[in-house]
Formats: sequence, C-alpha cells, structure tokens
Amino acid sequence: MSISPLAIIHPTAIVSEKANIADNVKIGPFCIVEDNVSIGEGTELVSHVVVKGFTTIGKDNKIYSFVTIGEVNQDLKYRGEETQVIIGDRNSIRESCTIHRGTLQGISKTVIGDDNLLMVNTHVAHDCVIGNHNILANNTTLGGHVVIDNFVVLGGMTAVHQFVNIGSHVMVGGCSGVSQDVPPYVLAQGNHAVAIGLNTTGLTRRGFTDFQISQLKQAYRTIYRQGKTIEEAINELQQLATNTTCVSLFVEFLRRSDVKRGIVRPRTK
Repeated sequence: MSISPLAIIHPTAIVSEKANIADNVKIGPFCIVEDNVSIGEGTELVSHVVVKGFTTIGKDNKIYSFVTIGEVNQDLKYRGEETQVIIGDRNSIRESCTIHRGTLQGISKTVIGDDNLLMVNTHVAHDCVIGNHNILANNTTLGGHVVIDNFVVLGGMTAVHQFVNIGSHVMVGGCSGVSQDVPPYVLAQGNHAVAIGLNTTGLTRRGFTDFQISQLKQAYRTIYRQGKTIEEAINELQQLATNTTCVSLFVEFLRRSDVKRGIVRPRTK
C-alpha cells in the first residue's frame, strides 16, 4: 500500500500508511481513511468522510461531507469478517450517505458501479449490488442484498426491502415501499409499490425509438394484462424479443426474479 506524493491531503485528515492513495486524490479536512482502503486517481473526499474496512474506491468520484463507507454492517450475524465495499468510477455520493460492508452469508461485498448519484442520506446496506447510471434520491434506503441494475431512478424517501431486485430503466416514485421485484422499464409507486405503467418518459429521454417503446408496451401487456403465468409470459416475450433486443431484458429479469417474493403488480380494484 502507498500514498502518492501527488495526493492532496489536508493536515487535519488522518490517513493510514497502510492505505493505497493514487495520484491527484484530494482528501479534505477531518477525513479518516483506515487500513486496507484503496482510493483511485482523481477521487475527492470533501470533508469529514470516513472510509473503513477492505474498501476499494475507483477514479474521479466525489464524496461529500459526513459520508461513511465500509463501516461494520447492521446484520447481527456479522462477526468482523474481512468483507468488502467496491465502488467504481465517477460516482457522486452526497452528504451523510452510509455504505456498509458485505457479509459472508451474502456475497461478501457491497458493490456500486459507475456514474451513479446517491443523494443526501442514502443508505446502502450489506451485500447490495448497484449497477451504473442510477439515481437514488434523498433518504432512499436499501435493505441488505438488494440488486439494482442500470439507469434506475428511486424517488426520495423510498425504502427497498432486502433481497429485492430492480431492473434497468425503472422509475420508482417518491415515498414508496418496494417489497417485490420491479421488472425493467416499469413505473412503480406506492406503499407497498405497485406497477402503474411503463416508464415511457425515461425511455424517451434515453433515446429509445417509438418502435422499441411500442414493443416494450406490448411486453408490459403480456406480463400484466393477459392473465398469463410468469412462465407463459417468458415464452411469449422470447418470441417478441426476436423483433427488438430490448425486450430480452424482461426475459432475463423474470428468469432471475425471486419466485417467492414475486414481482410488483398493478393495483387491483
């Protein structure tokens, strides 16, 4: 482990000699970086940031005041094992976020990909896996073992139950309680969250064509409005995916979704 001479470390910061600090890292006032932490080039810890445990942070991240990364998780089965937090590149982690290390009972690591925005007071529990280009708004809480794919938006004050899977391009409205898996492209909201349609606004903003959106609407109807079982829906979606590959995300997600937990459904009258 080494500390680059090109790193800028405020004199009030405490940085372990056993940490690995790359070129052009900025560590601001009153930060604490403990043993076995690795921070990639260009990442900035603004102030009062605590990074602990076996934590790896990639390049060009900006981590704001009072964030805690790699702290002991809140799983009562945890006994101090050497589990990890792994964070990718170009993430913005805003004030007072908490990101906890994994457990041996899970995947032994908590993972955050690239280009994510975690707004103020977001909590990411043990063994969560967050993909790329996601936005978790203020006070979002993820229980343990949650998986979030890519281009997902979680509205403020949303709570996600442990072991829930959320597919790519999902939008969850604010103040929601998500206790079941949310398939890709779906717009969901409520406590407990229900499916209220396709996230067409988000898809349009990301450049999906009218044809692709029409095929995804057909896929949505197949899952939710034709009375099919999941297995029957998968068979039909496989046929539809031959016309446009974006439908294949539905197939992949439904195959790995937790059968016992199930997927969010439209509200019944």
